[in-house]
Amino acid sequence: MRKITILNILCVLTLLVGCTKNFEELNTNPYQISGESLRQNNQHVGAFFPQMLNNIFGDQVDHNLANEAFVRHLGTPTPFTSNINNTTYFIRWNGNWGRVYNNVFAPARSVIEVAEAEGSVEFASWAKLLRILAASELNARHGPIIYSEYGSTNKTINYDSEADLFNTWFSELDDIVAGLSANKGFTGLAAFDASYGGNISSWIKFANSLRLRLAMRVSKVNPALAKTQGEKAIADPGGLIMTNSENFMILNYDGFFRPARICFGWGDTRMSATMESVLGGYKDPRVAKYFEPATDPAVYASHPDFPYKGIHAASVLVAKDDRLSYSTISNTFNNNGYPRRRCFTSSETHFLLAEAALRNWAGAGTAQEHYETGVREGFAEWGAGGVDEYLQNDTNLPLDYTDPKAQNNDNAFVSRIKVTVKWDEAADKEVKLERIMTQKWIAAVHNTVEIWVDHRRTGYPKLPYNFKNDSDATWGIVARDDFLRRMPFVNGERNNNPEGVADATAKLGGPDEIGTRLWWDTGGPNF
Repeated sequence: MRKITILNILCVLTLLVGCTKNFEELNTNPYQISGESLRQNNQHVGAFFPQMLNNIFGDQVDHNLANEAFVRHLGTPTPFTSNINNTTYFIRWNGNWGRVYNNVFAPARSVIEVAEAEGSVEFASWAKLLRILAASELNARHGPIIYSEYGSTNKTINYDSEADLFNTWFSELDDIVAGLSANKGFTGLAAFDASYGGNISSWIKFANSLRLRLAMRVSKVNPALAKTQGEKAIADPGGLIMTNSENFMILNYDGFFRPARICFGWGDTRMSATMESVLGGYKDPRVAKYFEPATDPAVYASHPDFPYKGIHAASVLVAKDDRLSYSTISNTFNNNGYPRRRCFTSSETHFLLAEAALRNWAGAGTAQEHYETGVREGFAEWGAGGVDEYLQNDTNLPLDYTDPKAQNNDNAFVSRIKVTVKWDEAADKEVKLERIMTQKWIAAVHNTVEIWVDHRRTGYPKLPYNFKNDSDATWGIVARDDFLRRMPFVNGERNNNPEGVADATAKLGGPDEIGTRLWWDTGGPNF
């Protein structure tokens, strides 16, 4: 991907085949487990977990040119395909599908079959847990996905509706937590678990935290289900991820931090304009942990005391070299200096609990308590100081943005975020939720799938709209004052499972387009 021509070829192939020739190939089982020698030390089931974990996150087309741009965390200086691409709402690349099914679902299915046959509840539960995590990220992108019929060899493979998916996941989480809780003393996961060293109690906390995340995802479309499942997660004796020492981090099994390769190796990503706006306006000390100062002082002349510069994620671009002087991600991430990737952190749990308190879920505590703790955990995770002063800031607001390399004031925006950092107990629930979501957005760096979900379901934080909007009838039109709502079903599925995709589109409840809201993205007020 060091040359745009190579990237374009790969990306077109990704779009056309959806990372696979057809779904039947994804349903074949290349991970057949056999051989008594492999059963020594649980190798016959455990050996597949590093691969599954390594494929929870994808690479450039999976994140940097998708959710990281859609949610305004990172921007690209590169005008891929004549500056008409995913970031400008014309879909060129549609990753994740094949990676998830080939490298998470397929090995998970084999592990579950063997582990259940052998009575190994721990390995079966672990595989099911990772499968739910990966599947929930596919749902975040597409809506309905193939889940209950995965493994079918039928010509038509039906997708699960989103309502059915969540009911299935909550039921599976019941079994997972019960199975793990009954076997806390089991140590056999350790050799395959670079995240928690085989500690079953830690995986129970993650399972409960994932239930809380999924419960909040459906809080507007099915408040009763959300409340029941959220309260179940909160009340479970196994607990939640509440401190940074309990964070779920995934080892960079490839030997590099993937966003660093995109940033430093290929030069295809930089700080976003929205990060510049928010971190600069709030005077957030975490900026030095997230990003490097721009290398050309002229680009941040409008705020010389804040030497960072970002790129609007939906910019008019001419030449890549124009903005390579803008802020990179922190050099700490380079050369695998950050050997693990954040998947679920304590700050997310506390922001979830803060929202749960606003929704009157039992056991959630107070919104202010968890809002402030979420911010504190975020600061502590990165070793940033000044959190007490930061939490008392009731005056500073995000900056408006201009792009000094653009012509005719292109790429500029006026910040739509009008909430300060300091908690205001007298504010109404919408303002409180906006405050929670804005801080949750800041804390979600390099783990943006769920914050993209949050932005769609709540409307917060109030991100800038695309400056360059190339959406059209090809993939669906997104209004100038709206955001891309989903990724379309992949072309490999459209070509090889057309009746399944037609059924999925009916379950989607709207056309297979980028402007169609997912089930949990209901629009309207949050309360």
